[in-house]
Amino acid sequence: MRNDASRRAPSGPRSIAATVSRGVFLGLLAASLVCHPAFAADLAAPRPQPGLPVPLGTINAIAVEPVLALRLKHAGFEQESASRDARAVAHWVVDSGDSQGRPFAIVDKKDAKVFVFDADGHLRGAAPALLGLAVGDDAVPDIGNRALSSILPAERTTPAGRFVASLDRNLQGKEILWVDYGGAVSMHPVVSSKPAERRLQRLATPTPLDNRISYGCINVPAKFFDKVVRPAFTGTSGIVYVLPETRSAKILFGSYDVAAPAAL
Repeated sequence: MRNDASRRAPSGPRSIAATVSRGVFLGLLAASLVCHPAFAADLAAPRPQPGLPVPLGTINAIAVEPVLALRLKHAGFEQESASRDARAVAHWVVDSGDSQGRPFAIVDKKDAKVFVFDADGHLRGAAPALLGLAVGDDAVPDIGNRALSSILPAERTTPAGRFVASLDRNLQGKEILWVDYGGAVSMHPVVSSKPAERRLQRLATPTPLDNRISYGCINVPAKFFDKVVRPAFTGTSGIVYVLPETRSAKILFGSYDVAAPAAL
């Protein structure tokens, strides 16, 4: 009886210490599994064998997020300053492929600025612009067939939207980029035939507050048109995105947010 009892119960300090240590270890192990169910589940999950495809269910979502982020595409603004809306639309154009492999331009009416990109979204150049005198995003119906003298100040808007643009020549034989042919809206070198309008001076000021003067066309510096716009659109059509100023760009273009490069 003595020998049987000694096998069932510890008979000395060393045996008691060993039993207590073993109990503490098992308790800590159980607690760690309770506190970290993900770790416990990972221990129970089967390990993929080398050379075999990994089941989708075993891919860690945390590891997938950086991979998906790296797949996002962005427009390259280089060191050029641009508004949040201009950046958002340009990034969306590149990421979604909305320009269909063609060069594109962003016209930011609020900042009175034009950005021209190649088909891959690399910035070719940016410049200030003169825009329609009136604030608004819609063109007056049939305005392209009316004489300039009949167009009221409130009707002189630069319409917002997505336009397929191509180079052409106006009635005076000067090269222009047609933006909205039906609305008679084009992008062209600044016209300075009326000194009282001070168009060249308006382009040179650092603020966009005095850049509303045209009948709706987009006036840019002559050098910018010759060095950036013409080469970008020569031999191909492109897309011009005129950002709205009275409504949401997301609603107008059906665009979505692309994570900013700094956030990645």
